[in-house]
Amino acid sequence: MLHRMALRVLPSLSLAVTEDSVRKRKRIVMFVPGFVAFGIYRLAKHVVPLDDVFVLLMVSSLVAVVTALLAYRVGRAVSWSAMVREDGSRLLGWVAGWIGAVYGIQLSLLVLAILWMAGYSYLQHPDGPAMMAIIISCTSVARDAFEIGHVRKIGLMGKPMPTFPDGAALRQMVGSHATQVAPWVVAGLAIGAAAASFGQAVGGQQAAFVELSAVTILGGAITLCAYFGGLKPQASWMAGLAETKTAELLKYWWWPGLAFAATYYLVAVGVAVFVMKQPEFPMAVAAIGGALVTGLMALYGYYLGYRRNVEEQEGRSLSPALLRCPFVMGILGKSATMGASMAPSAPAPGSKA
Repeated sequence: MLHRMALRVLPSLSLAVTEDSVRKRKRIVMFVPGFVAFGIYRLAKHVVPLDDVFVLLMVSSLVAVVTALLAYRVGRAVSWSAMVREDGSRLLGWVAGWIGAVYGIQLSLLVLAILWMAGYSYLQHPDGPAMMAIIISCTSVARDAFEIGHVRKIGLMGKPMPTFPDGAALRQMVGSHATQVAPWVVAGLAIGAAAASFGQAVGGQQAAFVELSAVTILGGAITLCAYFGGLKPQASWMAGLAETKTAELLKYWWWPGLAFAATYYLVAVGVAVFVMKQPEFPMAVAAIGGALVTGLMALYGYYLGYRRNVEEQEGRSLSPALLRCPFVMGILGKSATMGASMAPSAPAPGSKA
């Protein structure tokens, strides 16, 4: 889900996908696939056993693959032949495989886990959760694929786009800044493993709530700190925290840190409960899941700060439209001149959708 965070945190991407005209088209792109996905669910339930989680995930994945390619093409606003010629099989394969298949499975497991924790288990009542898993994953995939297609379109039109959300910049950063990134990831792994073990004192299904809360809170914190570590690699990350107002820090700790730490851990819960058939959450499973989530969030937090620093060095200007974007207004407005221009009329951060 790194692409989702990048589309909202990095100024060049966020500005591109939050324009009013883009938002209006996106609502339609999300509604139509969701309606079609409902029809597919109604048909599939009579053809394949959707009460089998592997069959459900396969159906959801296939729907997401088709949705991703169709929504990406709408965002690109070109013919199929032109899109294939300009983008190539590698990029389109990433859209279909990662934004479609993998992301669709993650979102389906997320939905099943949320419903399970709310007491509406797919294992006892498969129809409702299966329907929501297919529809919600389909609409979310459509939203993100459309935004990525739009980013690709304006990039080909000549607008500078320092970061494309396909993970290439992340791999480049890991290769060139491994020594700076490694301590954050190690700290995240240790924190997550310890946080997930808190629920063992409670036991039962309540342990999942305790573990989710602990991993979410600490995962959000490590993400925020790592962001400052990547944003100003030559300075202390603690200085970045000190220079930012507490109210603003709380906002950005919430999104993307806390929100995506919770999202990833719920996906891990879905894997444990429905794929691994481990509803009791053994200590080892909880610790591994928590460690992976917070370690990944530490890596992503550093990456987002690092890419924000790259954009700053390349002279990217900050438009007032950025004030709509969560995680941007206060953190990117730490300098005195920027703070002076933002403070009098800064509206509340807008929706993430």
